[in-house]
Amino acid sequence: MPKSPPAVAPSPSPSSADVSEIERALSRVAYLSSRVRPHDRLMAQAGVSLDRAAVALLRQIADSEPRRPSELANRLAVEASHVTRQVQRLEKSGYVTRVPDPEDGRAQRIQLTPVGQRAIDRIREASRQGMQAALAEWSPQDLQQLAALFHRMVDDFLGYADSDAGIPAERPA
Repeated sequence: MPKSPPAVAPSPSPSSADVSEIERALSRVAYLSSRVRPHDRLMAQAGVSLDRAAVALLRQIADSEPRRPSELANRLAVEASHVTRQVQRLEKSGYVTRVPDPEDGRAQRIQLTPVGQRAIDRIREASRQGMQAALAEWSPQDLQQLAALFHRMVDDFLGYADSDAGIPAERPA
């Protein structure tokens, strides 16, 4: 009988090494963006006093039409009770208000108030200024390419998470 050649384990392809480096870089970005000191500095620069969860919720509300708390919880990948508590706090502070759901008179949707819109605008401007300072040495072409690739990556992540890929999508922290 002829001998078959020994099995050789495939070596990692350059693309899998690149994917590993991208994953490492994204983990570093996630860690850096979740630290308390940068958040506190951002809030001081924006002149707003909100915790990270409240800011994430305000950003989500600002980026869409008014939504039900359950829809916001789903989009943020958190428990509905967490969003309900945050909405109550933000409502007491004047950042959000409840409006009737036009599709179901018994339900309510959450929308920003003018105070909430001004707060999120200040937060985004302070964040943009910080990012602009950090990337000041980048060429306009590099910035444009990074922006395009980030949008493409996020769209692909969302497409993968929404697909029947056989692997459950991770929930953001």
